[in-house]
Amino acid sequence: MIANVPVSGDRTYRTYALIWDTTLPTLDPEAGKMKQCGNWPIAVCTWSLALNDVADIANALERLGINHVHLSLFPAFQRSSSNYLREVKEQEWTITSTMMSFPEEDYSTPESIKKTGGIAPDQSWHRNYRQLCDALAITADLGAQYLSLHIGFIGKPGSITWGKMSARTSKLADKASRHQVQLLLETGQESAEELKRFLEGLNHRAIGVNFDPANMILYNKGDPVPAMQILKRWIKHVHIKDAIRPEKAGTWGQEVVWGKGQVGVKRFLQALEEIRYYGALAIERETGNQRFADIQSAIKILSEFKI
Repeated sequence: MIANVPVSGDRTYRTYALIWDTTLPTLDPEAGKMKQCGNWPIAVCTWSLALNDVADIANALERLGINHVHLSLFPAFQRSSSNYLREVKEQEWTITSTMMSFPEEDYSTPESIKKTGGIAPDQSWHRNYRQLCDALAITADLGAQYLSLHIGFIGKPGSITWGKMSARTSKLADKASRHQVQLLLETGQESAEELKRFLEGLNHRAIGVNFDPANMILYNKGDPVPAMQILKRWIKHVHIKDAIRPEKAGTWGQEVVWGKGQVGVKRFLQALEEIRYYGALAIERETGNQRFADIQSAIKILSEFKI
């Protein structure tokens, strides 16, 4: 079964409670483990564990003492994972958000992902739109409130790309609204000011932001801490990930273990407190050969941090 969305004390996790429901559920103290950083529940991105089977993911989460997850839906669309959703439903997880990605996405270089990422490529738009519609229905069926994704590069205001991406995102947001789900755009591929302008143009209640501080550094798109102030009204979900900026234009920065990069643990978490963020902190680790240990390290840092 999927655990209920928690509420704790005076600080409710409003940003992943149902936005169409004015009542909030109460936390059952016996409803499983919930590690916290202050009042924020700590989650793990399932894809960061680099495991294929739900049973293996569940075992790893048990060892980590975590039952909040940012759940990848990509396996649900693979023929080899026909039982994926059924097995997910059997787990006592709180799904803070689902996540969708696409097989043609190429992260070899910033230029390659600009061409292949998200809903931008025309040749895959119709297929990806259908899959995202299915993913929104799955998200609702799982009892989750959010579906996150990289929509791709949005271009410059007034450009053909900007108009195309606005129209496609709005169409997906309309579909999300019908499922009472919010579509979360992940930060990184544009500056905070550009994303703010894009979001203001959409002006859609079913659109929010999954804030990833490391992505802004990896893409060299600004300092994530002031970016949070710019985007605060849309931030519904947060990734815990760290990075070092690229040394030259057109190359990637380097993802590193949480606390070892340029995000700045203390200033980042204090900024979340200042913008009155009430959602989950989902640990994401996409590189390295000891991801489990790196995730453990992030959990420890977050659990011990004092606001």
